[in-house]
Amino acid sequence: MSEEPRIAIIGEAMLELSQDPAGNAKLAYGGDTLNTAVYMARLGAPVDYITALGVDPYSERMLSAWKKEGLDTCSVLRHPSRLPGLYAIETSPQGERSFYYWRSESAAREFFALDGYADILDKAANADWLYLSGITLSIFDEDGRRKLCQLASEIRTSGGQVAFDPNYRPAGWTSAAAARKAMEAFCRHASIVLPTIDDEHALFGMHTEAEHCARWHDLGVDTVIMKHGPDGATIHIRDAHPEHIAVPAPLAATDTTGAGDSFNAACLAGLMRGKPIHEAAADGHRLAGIVVQHRGAIIPKDAMVTSLSE
Repeated sequence: MSEEPRIAIIGEAMLELSQDPAGNAKLAYGGDTLNTAVYMARLGAPVDYITALGVDPYSERMLSAWKKEGLDTCSVLRHPSRLPGLYAIETSPQGERSFYYWRSESAAREFFALDGYADILDKAANADWLYLSGITLSIFDEDGRRKLCQLASEIRTSGGQVAFDPNYRPAGWTSAAAARKAMEAFCRHASIVLPTIDDEHALFGMHTEAEHCARWHDLGVDTVIMKHGPDGATIHIRDAHPEHIAVPAPLAATDTTGAGDSFNAACLAGLMRGKPIHEAAADGHRLAGIVVQHRGAIIPKDAMVTSLSE
């Protein structure tokens, strides 16, 4: 392992279509794992982002932007004929968002069909941390998911950490049962799971928080950080009493896109630096609190840096 901890993040990056306050269309980029990767890089964490893009002008612009953000893009494969996926955001007056996707033929879905993927996974196996999400699992077939499970197993065996956000999106799965099966198989190799209570209820039923966390612990997960949006987060470590971490102050949300992704970023960046878990979770709240006051998944860099330095 490297002297400075590195994290490999795997997922799908997409073009993001949204509206500014005047109603004008705005084209940017996002995707749950990409959002986390960018925020972690801004916080100084060494990040290898693993995905596939096309060879089109939009893919070139995305790749250029990621390099400027400080992401290591050596593990981005290029598909000769496919394009990035696209999603549109509709935001309610209360700041809650709805997503509309065009991603069934995206380049990222073909990652395991492209030359070079095996070398990239070999490199990723040397990372200190691995992070991916339920959306990552949803874009691959069973063989691809098995490869991700093997990668996670190798990292854990070598002493690394594997973090996972279920981020359940029903449209990405043939059924809730298929999603549960894939996530539980992967999380047998995970050390940290960062779900939301709403996703837990949607995916596993209306159980208590303790029951949800016990299920992850039974799979071998050491730590569950249950996110409750504006109501904070609760840390559940195996064989320890839960610890609730409150949001520092209530904020009026403009757009909740990327709130959970940014929480994950700051929390994981803190843990990689050796911070106590309650401090890392508090960092997550601080970053998410500033992110929800801006439109889009990835906020202006200067707004984020200022918020975390205060």
